[in-house]
Amino acid sequence: MNGVTPASGAIDLDLFVFANLLALVVIYVWAARRASGGWSAGPTIAFFGAIAALALAYLGPFGAWAHDAFWAHMGQHLLVLMIAGPLLVLSSPVRLTYANLGRVGRQRLIKVLRSRPVEIATNPYFGWFLFATVLLGSHTQLVMNWALISHDAMEFVIRPIYLIAALCFYYPLIGCDLIAKRPPPSVRLMSLGLMMIPETTLGIVIHFAPVPLYWPYEIAASAYGIDVMTDQKFAGALMWALAMVLDGMWMMVAAIEWWRDQERETRRLERQEARESAAA
Repeated sequence: MNGVTPASGAIDLDLFVFANLLALVVIYVWAARRASGGWSAGPTIAFFGAIAALALAYLGPFGAWAHDAFWAHMGQHLLVLMIAGPLLVLSSPVRLTYANLGRVGRQRLIKVLRSRPVEIATNPYFGWFLFATVLLGSHTQLVMNWALISHDAMEFVIRPIYLIAALCFYYPLIGCDLIAKRPPPSVRLMSLGLMMIPETTLGIVIHFAPVPLYWPYEIAASAYGIDVMTDQKFAGALMWALAMVLDGMWMMVAAIEWWRDQERETRRLERQEARESAAA
């Protein structure tokens, strides 16, 4: 990392982010302990993995260096969009909420999940378009330069939008959280695979750009003695290569879930055939 790492500290103790992450942990643990019927370890592990990824993205070196080094900023995006987002989906927050509600509360939650706005938000085509638009749109020079020079823009606009886009994209595609209309397995795999297109395109454009794309990074490079073009090429390579690896990993998760669904359906049909044979 020599030549692309700022000389500033590797910790960014953002109290707003820290307080929100701590609140999420307290709420989740409290809800998991009082969930009717108990709560399995798998979603809980996924939840703490998501919190760890968010903490690393916003409180660790990626957060401390994101305004000064492009590669750290890109690492933030990968952590939030492709690690924290899907892990939060796998933590099944909606199912956990359902397990903590009474009869009336559950009926209301189901009504919300079946509503038209939620149906649109959990449509895989909408999720794919939103994810791709946020990813590409936030790296236009106008938006990126604005986010880099404005703390409030980054804190209260870009970061929430990234997490919302990730949740909308992954929610209908992986995991077993409550959803009114689960898309077919083939659609889930196709959507995850096609997301490689905008991710790879963005990585290639950034990596092979002949000039610095964002002027705030040029200023930071001069201040910290960073090679601005090496930093930019490294950022593009991160998005280009690691995004494909992470996409492949979540495609494997979706494929395993498809296989398990087929196994359950096979066992169901075998039990049904056995009952029919016994009745005959």
